Amino acid sequence: MYQAYYESELGLLEITANDKGITSVIFVDERQEEHKNEMIDQCINELDEYFKGKRKEFTVPLSAEGTVFQKNVWDALYTIPYGVSASYLDIAEKVGNTKAVRAIGGANSRNPISIIVPCHRVIGKSGKLVGYAGGLWRKEWLLKHEGILK
Repeated sequence: MYQAYYESELGLLEITANDKGITSVIFVDERQEEHKNEMIDQCINELDEYFKGKRKEFTVPLSAEGTVFQKNVWDALYTIPYGVSASYLDIAEKVGNTKAVRAIGGANSRNPISIIVPCHRVIGKSGKLVGYAGGLWRKEWLLKHEGILK
């Protein structure tokens, strides 16, 4: 397991990876010892470009662990383009189960790869900002950064 840290405008991000790809990008309060690999270096560079407004898509390989359902939801989240929001129902339609809106919300909240797998782009059907593991203030910042919110 590899890990490193990136100091973003929103706080400290811990990035972990295995030999296949990035396994998590989460907000943390403190650093631990770092053990980097090439994918972590690529991830840090891409996050830096994103926060500077120079990157709209991430290309670093991903390797999140979760259930089949969670991975399907995270794959659907990954397809939401920069600058576009989606509702939980939109994601449910993408995974082929419109009755699973609550389960979609659960999988969304367990997304281990914040920002890169853009769970922050999912908003309530009414357009209201709802839940974000990193805090609603971070979600609002990210949506403003991408031009979704004014």
